[in-house]
Amino acid sequence: MHVILRRDFEALGKAGEQIEVKDGYARNYLFPQNIALKAIKKNIKRLEEEARLRDLKKNRALIKSKELAEKLKSLSITIPVKVGEEDKVFGSITSQEIAQQLQEKGYEIDKRQVLLETPIKALGIYDIPIKLHPDISTAVKLWVIKV
Repeated sequence: MHVILRRDFEALGKAGEQIEVKDGYARNYLFPQNIALKAIKKNIKRLEEEARLRDLKKNRALIKSKELAEKLKSLSITIPVKVGEEDKVFGSITSQEIAQQLQEKGYEIDKRQVLLETPIKALGIYDIPIKLHPDISTAVKLWVIKV
């Protein structure tokens, strides 16, 4: 049976490819799992339209991420912390706290987008990398000061 893959499938190929599989495999596995569609004109047009919409959505997300990266590039945030003797910070600053500060300033940043290798445990000025899109990253300046 001739089918078109709806999504990438490791054993068969990439999304949009037309392949030949056994009838039982297509009927009993690929169709119920929504992995493939029968290769008829109607389904080919449907998949082309889905691909066009997916590309349009990706382009919008890319443009939005570029605009946000430009805004964040010039942004600076300050986090006051309690310190002990010899300016040793109590606790540490995590990606969640940085994301929370950015959200308070009106930027929709998730803690998983903040690429902090290790929590910050000292006073100072840091450049914090933020990944907005698979192709777009930027950095925010973080000031860690004592209260």
